[in-house]
Amino acid sequence: MMVKNIAFIGTGVMGRSIVRHLLKADYNVTIYTRTKSKAESLLTEGAVWADTPSKAVDVAEVIFTMAGYPADVESIYFGENGIFESGKAGQIVVDMTTSSPELAKMIANRATEMQMSSIDAPVSGGDVGAQNGILSIMCGGDEIVFEKIQPILQVFGKDIVYQGVAGAGQHTKMANQIAIATNMIGVCEAIVYAEKAGLDPRTVLSSIASGAAGSWSLSNLAPRMLEGDFKPGFYVKHFLKDMDIALSEAEMMELELPGLKLARSMYNELVTKGYGDKGTQVLYEKYQS
Repeated sequence: MMVKNIAFIGTGVMGRSIVRHLLKADYNVTIYTRTKSKAESLLTEGAVWADTPSKAVDVAEVIFTMAGYPADVESIYFGENGIFESGKAGQIVVDMTTSSPELAKMIANRATEMQMSSIDAPVSGGDVGAQNGILSIMCGGDEIVFEKIQPILQVFGKDIVYQGVAGAGQHTKMANQIAIATNMIGVCEAIVYAEKAGLDPRTVLSSIASGAAGSWSLSNLAPRMLEGDFKPGFYVKHFLKDMDIALSEAEMMELELPGLKLARSMYNELVTKGYGDKGTQVLYEKYQS
């Protein structure tokens, strides 16, 4: 499938970097985001602006979306001036938002009714992964459609895995977020333990980050914690949303996840204290109070 024209709706922390990779790969990219001023740099670099999601998808063969919450995704697809208002047969929609598996299935069903195709493709890797073009991408939907868009995903992704039918990508991302949630507690507690023991935590990290305790969060976010850098690679408010989705899905499966519940309560406390727009590494601050 030869694709030249792409629409990208939602140019936040990660979306902005993804669009840059697509532009550098010589795709024609039309963008829409709620606040145009935040997309000015992309327009300078060659992206084309559209006033609504509906207008953004007019000439696109493939349409990417990356929003904050499931309600935003639903509005982008099903709302007034949304994608499905002007979608055309043959177009492929790819939702990269971390959202609910049920919404992914709704999008897939409507796409099928309109003779379009749909892939749910949430990502992991944060701002660093997006900037470096090495995001992990978890895909659900028709495998033939997945294979068609894989060359595009390879422009900004590294580990790109087909997980199964519609919704499978979102379920995989929930597993990812569950693993991160409790790991972040361990990362913070390891650092504060090292500090209380009178050790240099940076020196400690040089030993444990490459051993059995190693993780992406330990290698990439622990140094930010120690620098007091809580800028968002991934927002606390969005992480809380993800944990709520995972807990809701687990409840429907009659699955008890005590570690996730603990992490959710800790991050919820941070949101109530005004840390919702910080990066998830701000959990470290909870141990400093």
